[in-house]
Amino acid sequence: MHLLETPDGRYIVVHGRLWRRHRPDLEPVERDRLVRALIEARRALRAGRRSGNPAAIAAATAAVDAAKRGLGERGPVWWTDSTPDFDRRLIRHTFYAAWYQALSGPEKSMLGRR
Repeated sequence: MHLLETPDGRYIVVHGRLWRRHRPDLEPVERDRLVRALIEARRALRAGRRSGNPAAIAAATAAVDAAKRGLGERGPVWWTDSTPDFDRRLIRHTFYAAWYQALSGPEKSMLGRR
């Protein structure tokens, strides 16, 4: 899958919305561990929802949050230049709007496709 990354590497763009990327300073082994934990937590969340078990849903939701915080996708920002966090914001409402608008149509339309 091709992902569009902002020029500073802080976000990916999905359907015109910014999503914070993982911390680039994570060691590969730690990043892989956290990604596996996130996958397992999401599976547990789906299972909890299917079974209607509120305790399992709560535990899995907390595990998803912990993995995403470990990856740097939630919680305090991992960059140090005091730029605000635009996670989950529409790109047109951020200072990335001009950069995004300048991308060609075909370049944008291929994003997210395999």
